[in-house]
Parts: sequence; structure tokens; C-alpha cells
Amino acid sequence: MIEKDLPCGGWHGILEFPLPGRQQKPRDQGLTMVIDKGLGLAQLHDLLKVAAPYIDFLKLGFGTSLFYPAELLREKIRLVRSFGIDIFPGGTFLEVACWQGKLELYLQTAKELGYTFIEVSDGTIPLSQEMRTYAIRRARELGLGVLSEVGKKDPRDSLENTVILAQIRRDLEDGAYKVIVEGRESGQGVVIFDSRGALKEEELEFLAGRIERLEDIIWEAPQKHQQQELILRFGPNVNLGNVQPQDVLALEALRVGLRGDTLRATLKSAIS
Repeated sequence: MIEKDLPCGGWHGILEFPLPGRQQKPRDQGLTMVIDKGLGLAQLHDLLKVAAPYIDFLKLGFGTSLFYPAELLREKIRLVRSFGIDIFPGGTFLEVACWQGKLELYLQTAKELGYTFIEVSDGTIPLSQEMRTYAIRRARELGLGVLSEVGKKDPRDSLENTVILAQIRRDLEDGAYKVIVEGRESGQGVVIFDSRGALKEEELEFLAGRIERLEDIIWEAPQKHQQQELILRFGPNVNLGNVQPQDVLALEALRVGLRGDTLRATLKSAIS
């Protein structure tokens, strides 16, 4: 299903999207992952009423889900699921569980609370390949989907592109649904972004040119100019993550050419 089937309010049949080809849910690419750092139920409900068709994953960032009263957390998870959106706790939370030797309890609790996915990462702690593989496969055994993440959060711990590429391939072989390329909440100083948030062309070209299926990758890109560049490079159905809740519709407008930045590029392409 493509853009003609998307909800268009009172504008149905009046305008066409300048940048065509946007896929509708359910979809396997063009995914938008939103980071939630502590939305209340009313805020979350308002967001979902307005933007649920454009959200595929909601991440309760880092370890924030630890601070919710149990019933409130369950209610929040149920609310997200009622809109057909997958929900998972941040990868740093899993890293703490691994560090404390409580991975099994963590996975069992995530399943019992109603999460549909978990994130497997080693952005801060060292995690052996054996433990990483076990976490992915065990989560799958429990009926949880897995998003893995590659890349270190601290620039001092940055990995070679060949190491990142090998980890992407291994995670997918082990059963990860998608692999997230680390971008942090800031979009600065990690993997494909420099300390100012500008795209590092060499790193992106290396990874994108060697990944067998780009639809297997979710690029964390919290800043608007980063989202714009990735859309113009890979098209409206590039997977994007760490999108701020208030930016969901603005991102969707970028995807389909309804903002000047992507509209201008679309017009130039049409003329040439």
C-alpha cells in the first residue's frame, strides 16, 4: 500500500504527495521509531490519536521505564499496543541487566509487562559476542522481537566500520528484526555523525554500500537536517529512529515532499 491510501483528512483526493512511494502500515521499511523520555498518559494518548499511522516503534528511552509505578507502566504499554505500535525499553537498560547478571530476569519481566520488542546493545558496557547472541536468541524464544544496536555512545570508544558491519551481519543472522545504527539522543559524535551532527560521508557510504539490505537498518537521526539528508539519499521509506514525539508529523511531511527541503529537491529532480 502506498501514499494514496494514507489518511488525508479533508484533503483526500485534492493533492498528491510530491515525493511518491511512501508505504503505509503494516510495513517492513519506512519505519519511524520514536523516543519517549517520560510522556504522561494524556500526552501519549494525544500523540497516538494524531500520529499513530506514522509511528512503528515507541522506545521508552534508556532506563526510564524503571521509574514508572508498575500499573502505570502496564497501562502505558497497553495504550501503545492498542494503536498497533510496538514498544520496547531502551538498550542501556538491558546493558545494566547484563552487567548485573540478570539478563534472564530482565527478559522474562519485559515479556510479562507486555513489551513486544527488546533492544540488545553494547553502547556503554563491553558485551561478549556469546552474550549478545544469547540475548537475541533467548528473547526470540520468549516471543519478543529484537532490535539490536551497533556503535558506541562515547566517541572515545568508537569502532572501526568493518567491526560495525560485521556486527550488523551477525545480529541479523542471530535473529534481530532490524539493526539500529547508534545516533544517540543528540545525533552528535557517533558512527555516521560528527561532533556537530553533520553527516560523515565516508562512514555512511562505507556502511550503506556494503549492507545487503538497507531496509534491515534503522538510522538514529534525531535532528531534522539528518532526517532530510537520509531521506534524499535513500528515499521516503528509509528507517529512522530516535525521533522526538513532537516531530513525528514534521518527519512524515519530509518523507513525502511536503516540506520545502525535500520539495525543492523533488522539483529540481523533476526539472532535470
